[in-house]
Amino acid sequence: MAFPVSLPRDIPLATVTQPAKTLWVIELHNGSDNRLTHDLIGKAFLPALDEVERCWRRQWREAQRAEGEDGGRGAVIIVGNRKQDKFFGNGLDFASALKDPLFFVKLFDPMIHRLLTFPIPTIAALNGHTFAGSFALALACDYRVMTDGCARNAWLCMNEVHIGGTLSFQFGTLVKAKVTDAQTARKVVLEGHRFTPPEALACGLVDHLVQGDTEAVLQKAREVASAVSVHAQAGAWGLIRSHVYGESVQAFGRSSEYPVKTVALDDMVAKSRL
Repeated sequence: MAFPVSLPRDIPLATVTQPAKTLWVIELHNGSDNRLTHDLIGKAFLPALDEVERCWRRQWREAQRAEGEDGGRGAVIIVGNRKQDKFFGNGLDFASALKDPLFFVKLFDPMIHRLLTFPIPTIAALNGHTFAGSFALALACDYRVMTDGCARNAWLCMNEVHIGGTLSFQFGTLVKAKVTDAQTARKVVLEGHRFTPPEALACGLVDHLVQGDTEAVLQKAREVASAVSVHAQAGAWGLIRSHVYGESVQAFGRSSEYPVKTVALDDMVAKSRL
């Protein structure tokens, strides 16, 4: 496959590039705020991850056959629309997602599962606000590089508690796996706290802050990718990650077993009980 690749081909929502032999960049560009819609996930992002894995595995297999060759490295960066510096992602298209009872089972949860089991390091380049479902996407990545918010505000926020949304059991396992401090986890899921970049760094929600625009964030993400891509060389990165975050991997892989409770359903059950 020759890069760049734009997906879907008729109305592209994601573009995959390969700026170096062992580095891929997936740019999500569903408008300026990158809502995680049916089409963005199902027709663009998941196929983009397939393109990256297909290319990396071909290179990795070639490296196994060429004894002594320093091959098989790899890392992928996920970034928001590069033409702006305001959003990495503004979460789901909530109204459309709620209308489809299979949205989480067929699209959102498989996306998180795919990231948690991806065979090479994943780096989220957070070039602006990162809200709700986009925050979950970022958490599922191995590393997070974020704008420092000096030029314009940038927040990390899981705001469902403020809008009457609920969080799934699966997402709870992701928070437990990735947010190891109990007070920080409480602020994320129960308070819907808007973390500034310095707060996010201090809490361990992100790994690096970068002064500058989207291209500066991408450059730092490339440095991180260059440093960690060697860890994919033996082919075990994804397998080890899958075991470390095993509870979350299993939950997102069997999401149909964990139906999401709505506020209305919860109140209906309480009414019958009380």
